[in-house]
Amino acid sequence: MSNTTSIRVALLAGVLLVSAACVMAQDWPQWRGPNRDNKVQGFTAPATWPKELTKKWQVTVGTGDASPALVGDKLYTFTRQGSEEVISCLEAASGKIAWQDKYAAKAVTGASAREHPGPRSTPAVGEGKVCTLGVAGVLSCLDAGSGKVVWRKDTKGYPQFFTASSPLIVAGKCVAFLGSSGSGALSAFDLASGEQKWSWPNEGPGYGSPVVATIEGVQQIITPTARSLVGVGAADGKLLWKVAFAPKYNNNTPVIEGNTVLFSASGLGTVALAIEKVKDEFTAKELYKVKDSTGTYNTPVLKDGLLYGLSSARRGSGNFFCMDAKTGKVLWTDKTSRGDCGAILDAGSVLLALTSDMNLVAFKPSKTGYEEVAKYKVADTPTWAYPVIAGNRVFIKDKQAVTMYTLE
Repeated sequence: MSNTTSIRVALLAGVLLVSAACVMAQDWPQWRGPNRDNKVQGFTAPATWPKELTKKWQVTVGTGDASPALVGDKLYTFTRQGSEEVISCLEAASGKIAWQDKYAAKAVTGASAREHPGPRSTPAVGEGKVCTLGVAGVLSCLDAGSGKVVWRKDTKGYPQFFTASSPLIVAGKCVAFLGSSGSGALSAFDLASGEQKWSWPNEGPGYGSPVVATIEGVQQIITPTARSLVGVGAADGKLLWKVAFAPKYNNNTPVIEGNTVLFSASGLGTVALAIEKVKDEFTAKELYKVKDSTGTYNTPVLKDGLLYGLSSARRGSGNFFCMDAKTGKVLWTDKTSRGDCGAILDAGSVLLALTSDMNLVAFKPSKTGYEEVAKYKVADTPTWAYPVIAGNRVFIKDKQAVTMYTLE
């Protein structure tokens, strides 16, 4: 092989590796992204924001508030169609359905059924599998490429307002919080066989989701329960630490920064905990607790020591706010009403927020006040699911459909 040919081969290999890295960097494989922290990789804000987003495709997939998951060129949704829960795999470029799996699911009744009859738990995609948790406790594991069911368990357990905690995939296991508000278990199942590997059965599930953190060299799963905030070993499910934190509903997901855990719930405010290991035991030291909460349904995003979120207020009138993560002090609150629910994503030079009032908003990260950069209406029905941002693509799930826009 000549030197010129060798150089060309090396350059081509480098291009392919960079391309692969870009695709991987734009994956959004689970609830709140790759690290469950709402941080977007690979986004470049346009020099001039367009007046409108460009709509590329829209596909009706069914009702539900579960956020889409994007891995490579496939988009995964989890919805309800009639009496069935449906897992769909779509071609991200076109919206064409590559495969679907359906199963009969318990009807959601009561107050939850009026506006939110579909799944709320976001799929987790990893290690060639996709895992979902249905509103009434059906836990499924499918082959991500073919849609073939690997295993499925009808646990027949769910809290008062049905499930909302999203499963996660870690080290060959699917981890999900199962059961009712009064009796449940954080459980881990082998991805390949469905065999239960461990279970922590002491409390019922909350509505927030677990996250994974490595603290003092120990990988642990940190999750809200119906009454507490706990950390358990990811390898064996053994309790490492627990803090009582029992609002009426534990809806939010913990935010992790190093060994600090930030958690909030409406009515109980916001707490910051330092997780430390003393000799052979973990402790959770309270750094502060303030009365201001970060929202009923809204987990904030942490950026440069600041928490950006959507506050709780009277129905339909949540507001953007900024809180100092080190002290819990609210630095500013915008006065514009945004709806009941919203997701704020850290996209580098800007924050991108999708709120249930059907608007996608870009604003500048700042500790001094709210400064809007752009605002787009992206749906005609409420948008409770989180958006997926991948390069210049924006995937939006509304009440019935998923739509792909581009920022051009």
